[in-house]
Amino acid sequence: MGKEYLRPELTGKYRVGDIRHCFADISHARAALGYKPEVDLENGLEELAGWLEGQAATDRVEQASAELAARGLTV
Repeated sequence: MGKEYLRPELTGKYRVGDIRHCFADISHARAALGYKPEVDLENGLEELAGWLEGQAATDRVEQASAELAARGLTV
């Protein structure tokens, strides 16, 4: 999406009890409810990114990581 300077930081740590791998599957919603997304993934992500550009973010990763570690909730 034109943001090559943004790279994820993969620490290898995770929170106890977290689901580490999850993949969306809407096949049951399609079959049972006739659900069909109105916006495809690419356009939805572009819309989300556009909205996020106007938001102010405060980086609290270090604080959150320290709190989780202090409570013994990271592995």
